[in-house]
Amino acid sequence: MNIKTLTLSILLSIFASIAISAQNNIAEEVAWVVGDQLIYKSEIEAMYQQMQYERTPINGDPYCVIPEKIAVEKLFLHQADIDTVEVQNSMIQQQVDSRINYYISNLGSKEKVEQYFRKTIPQMREEMTEMWKNQSRVQQVQASLTKNLKTTPSDVRKYFSNLHADSIPFVPMQVEVQIITLNPIIPLQEIEDVKARLRDYSNRITNGESEFSTLAILYSEDGSSVRGGEIGFMGRGHLEPEYAAVAFNLNDPKKVSKIVETQYGYHIIQLIEKRGDRINTRHILLRPKVSDKDLTAAIERLDSVRADILDKKFTFEDAAPVISQDKDTRNSKGVMVNSESGTIRFEMSQLPQEIAHQVYKLNPGEISMPFIMKDPKLNRDIVAIVKLTNRIEGHKANLSDDYQLIKSMYEASAKANIISEWINKKIDDTYIRIEDGWNNCQFEHNWLKK
Repeated sequence: MNIKTLTLSILLSIFASIAISAQNNIAEEVAWVVGDQLIYKSEIEAMYQQMQYERTPINGDPYCVIPEKIAVEKLFLHQADIDTVEVQNSMIQQQVDSRINYYISNLGSKEKVEQYFRKTIPQMREEMTEMWKNQSRVQQVQASLTKNLKTTPSDVRKYFSNLHADSIPFVPMQVEVQIITLNPIIPLQEIEDVKARLRDYSNRITNGESEFSTLAILYSEDGSSVRGGEIGFMGRGHLEPEYAAVAFNLNDPKKVSKIVETQYGYHIIQLIEKRGDRINTRHILLRPKVSDKDLTAAIERLDSVRADILDKKFTFEDAAPVISQDKDTRNSKGVMVNSESGTIRFEMSQLPQEIAHQVYKLNPGEISMPFIMKDPKLNRDIVAIVKLTNRIEGHKANLSDDYQLIKSMYEASAKANIISEWINKKIDDTYIRIEDGWNNCQFEHNWLKK
């Protein structure tokens, strides 16, 4: 908002509200005024306490860093209003529900969460909803500002050549790995036994002998068991398709669903509440167990596959699409992709522990013996072999080995410069007032404009 176009009525309303609050002895101390937005001392203190609780590092005097952080957010939110930036309420609610469910899971109950945070769940939900809405709107404005950034190899080379030696990161040892997995066959009798147990639970709930939540706490093999099987509000896209198809057809909270099979195992479901396109349910999950006999059979099969590869009857790359049952890698010849970086390189700490243990013993080109590991998604025993295709020893980053890393560094720096320039321009065009006692700071931006 340009100071020349800021109407007298807005300014009068700001200062009138301060005066009225002071007269009523309920005033909060105003630290900053940004456009027509007030930043209160209590707002700064609340963020300071939150950052201390979360152990967020503060680079400098918190009573300088924090109000500037809040002021920058208000500039972005003002731009979001101008651009009519909106957020998907369903996505925000899923984030809020997930966080509250996380607190309940860790502290044990809703009552303990409220006691710990000294707020009711509805109060927490309202505050978190507002916080994440603001974050989402700020991110959308920033993305809009930087969307036209183009990166060329010349830009990356120039950026790297201008880096001070101390700014060039050290890249820990990285590896590139291929994998073939087998899911041991589960006997039909084991599956029938699991279904029989679920039918028994369903009958006990329907007959009023037991509460669904009680049986979930006692028997469910899902992490939601500590919450009585409750998973929080979810949209269809965040649920397994088979689970969603049954859950969204439930209408009576007293009823128990039929048995549902997903990749995670077998479930029975109970409706808690529907809210638009989201649904809150509780469930009991049982996973059929793999027997030692079936694990041994899978190990023997992969041992035979490994022997054939070593005998050059076919290659690891040939075998993976045909034999492997890992959905994420079988169509890429077994090549594992690092979800954190989007590349095929992993630091050892980024690999599942069982895989890292095998890779550590291999030289490039070697294939491990078959080993048992927990599928990180399905939480069940599977059998695997891995091939170490490349090992890059720890080193100072360079263009030939670490181009993608340096490119990411350049893009982050370029985006930060674009955003910083926008903030400084916005400050020049916006009414800013910093109260005495809050202006003796070395700010990142020129808020104390002359």
